[in-house]
Amino acid sequence: MIELGPGPSFLEYLNRDRPDLLPHTSAPAAGVPHATTIVALGYADGIVMAGDRRATMGNVIASRHIEKVFETDRYSVVGIAGAAGLAIDIAKLFQVELEHYEKIEGTLLSLEGKANRLASMIRSNLAMAMQGMSVVPLFAGYDTAKETGRLFSFDITGGLYEEVEHHSIGSGSVFARGSLKKLWQPEMDSMRAIRVAMEALYDAADDDSATGGPDTVRKLWPVVYTVTAEGATRVAEPVLAAMAQQIIDERTSQGMEA
Repeated sequence: MIELGPGPSFLEYLNRDRPDLLPHTSAPAAGVPHATTIVALGYADGIVMAGDRRATMGNVIASRHIEKVFETDRYSVVGIAGAAGLAIDIAKLFQVELEHYEKIEGTLLSLEGKANRLASMIRSNLAMAMQGMSVVPLFAGYDTAKETGRLFSFDITGGLYEEVEHHSIGSGSVFARGSLKKLWQPEMDSMRAIRVAMEALYDAADDDSATGGPDTVRKLWPVVYTVTAEGATRVAEPVLAAMAQQIIDERTSQGMEA
């Protein structure tokens, strides 16, 4: 009998030989921390993705320090919303999946191919999603073939949709999306795009209790990545702190209630 070697998909290898290592949980959905709001938008040189730091469990803040945006490889990032622990496991497994493919094939998977791999992973979680343990990612990156940033959203069944200009997921997404529609402009530079992402999260936190705004007391700021032809870069906290303070000062000076 011929033994097949490892293929380009690490997920298929786990499904075949070690299903016990796949992300899973038996916890009730009501007792699981949930991650919320992620925003992403295109700009002149690529894309920006940002996520707030709050996780909630019902009406309780489960964590103020959670990170929801991850670099998946040199040219892509993923943000997660939903059951926090399971979502983080899936994000980390997706990182390994892309690294495994690159090592086996000797080349990077195309950006669209990466999005399809992630859709397959979300589809395999459908049984748990139907029990309330849903995970919904937002995927974005720089397409080196088309030389542009691209955004992809998903539903809990693994449905894959390419977005244009900007998108948001999570409980605060309806408020963040309204903010993005007002503030987004084509051909923005990176600093303007980061500012727009920060303002969208601020607006989401203003109306959605599950979304955390900038925390000046604890010095907690959103996790923000840019992805360009040069690769993925996490925006430094001093930059985010200064930008958050500008937003707070401007809105304080306006003195508006609503």
